[in-house]
Amino acid sequence: MCNTIISYCIVFILIPENLNLPLDPDMAQNQTQFVKEDSLIPQEPDQPLTTSNFTKYIQTPPLSIIYVEVNRNNFQNVACYTRTHSTNNSLFHIGIIFAANINLSPTNKTAVLHMNENVVKVLSNVDRYVRPLQKRGIKVLLSILGNHQGAGFCNFPDIQSARDFATQLSETVSRYGLDGVDLDDEFVQYGENETDKPNAFSFVYFLRELRALMPKKIISFYFIGPASTRLTYGDLSAGDYLDYSWNPYYGTYSVPKLPKLGKARLSPAAVDVTGTNIISAQNLAERTVRDGYGAFMMYDLPNTDISRYLGRISEKFYGSGSTVEKGCLQGWEVKKNETGVNLRGAEGDKSLGVR
Repeated sequence: MCNTIISYCIVFILIPENLNLPLDPDMAQNQTQFVKEDSLIPQEPDQPLTTSNFTKYIQTPPLSIIYVEVNRNNFQNVACYTRTHSTNNSLFHIGIIFAANINLSPTNKTAVLHMNENVVKVLSNVDRYVRPLQKRGIKVLLSILGNHQGAGFCNFPDIQSARDFATQLSETVSRYGLDGVDLDDEFVQYGENETDKPNAFSFVYFLRELRALMPKKIISFYFIGPASTRLTYGDLSAGDYLDYSWNPYYGTYSVPKLPKLGKARLSPAAVDVTGTNIISAQNLAERTVRDGYGAFMMYDLPNTDISRYLGRISEKFYGSGSTVEKGCLQGWEVKKNETGVNLRGAEGDKSLGVR
């Protein structure tokens, strides 16, 4: 995963001379209508936060987002944390299963959705690991991450290829009753296995196809990789299709520069709950509220009790700490030496990018 030290690079976009984009001629006039997920969105303040209006705005605090590394931690523990003295109010609003992968099919060199054995364990037992969260009002997303094979969101060669992978994601969300997906353009290694380098149109076309298939589901973007610099193409904008985006660099505060997504849908703060020191985390939470942003992203919820740490964040949002329900936290038996599965049936490898 990304360190708190940001590395800078120059990205060259290579566009073939004979680029042939099979544009749908009626697409501009027949855009699929969709409704972004608004039930979770805190309202943006009408004016900059001051002492006088702070209390009013804090009544709708930022959404709390938490990633869980299911290669080592139990996803159901997301539901164990509540606000102090308020057992019916979950501390987290969105839980993200980290992570499934975008793999390269060994047979036809197309993108396929791959899930390793630990992701399969979660999704094969949704009544145990997913439904309890959803019953508490927590939205559950599946993270989609690169896997060192050259297949990514930014090198689909045409609209049909983008649509095909979007269909795989949509089918998976529907099959397991998830609330959406989170897109993470890390660890792709574009160009590996003779794959194409990132192009200018792929990511936005992919988002358009995915949104058309999932008009009422959440699509979030971990703001990193080549996708973070390919957010518009022609009159299309990634912000038209995304619900949220967050800064990927833990321990830092940086606003994702995503056109058409307002403050209520962005998390400039990024916290690793096992790596970011507690004072920094508290300061990031305070700044998020002060600046009027609507999301607060955290990563790597462990199997152990970190309610004291999370309580320092919760105090900035709700004026109270966090509590773990007695006996709720569970360990995790990691599955190893098993082959994961690709949605389209090809055997997948087990090498995963690890944050």
